Amino acid sequence: MLQVSKVISQGAGLAPVLVKRAATVELDWDVRQKSRFDATDSLGRPLGVFLPRGTLVRGGDVLVAEDGSMVKVIAAPQAVLRITACTSHGSPFDLTRAAYHLGNRHVPIELKPDHLKIEPDHVLADMLRAMHLIVNEVEEAFEPEGGAYSSGGHGHDHGHAHGAHEHASGPAPTAVPAPHVHGPDCNHAHDHGHAHEVKPVAIQIHKHKPHSH
Repeated sequence: MLQVSKVISQGAGLAPVLVKRAATVELDWDVRQKSRFDATDSLGRPLGVFLPRGTLVRGGDVLVAEDGSMVKVIAAPQAVLRITACTSHGSPFDLTRAAYHLGNRHVPIELKPDHLKIEPDHVLADMLRAMHLIVNEVEEAFEPEGGAYSSGGHGHDHGHAHGAHEHASGPAPTAVPAPHVHGPDCNHAHDHGHAHEVKPVAIQIHKHKPHSH
């Protein structure tokens, strides 16, 4: 059995020709969310995969075996519920509401601009249809969100370094500069109440100084 203990996210940093020539392995989501599993690649080689705990393997990732050979991961089609908005009885905003309710139930969800995907569940399907959404069971690859603070979904062997703030999706980096720390180099007027309390003290100090000229 060929041992695998490294995964390169989306083949970052690898020459495309090497990835194209690599063997492949098809894995569904049930397997790809595990950090330890056995599989067989397209060359018929048995693989023993042992990755850091919490690692999520995505379609397009490249596994690196102990002998240096590479195996490209393909997200295998599987049964999923494809959820779309009903143009006759609802609106695209219904998908946002559906994602909210599914997230409250800790359901793995794949988010797309025009649809959602979840694993088959007849109770959830009935709930979604009652929300005027269209629910169809299809065979497609499933790539649910890994969570905003999940290191397993995207954090293994990137081809580029991440700083402390580079994973933030909002405007956090621009909120770090000090708009509230005012010094002599500020180029804008201060209308804050605390700025006016300093002036009487400054005037009193000047009154007690002896005049040398």
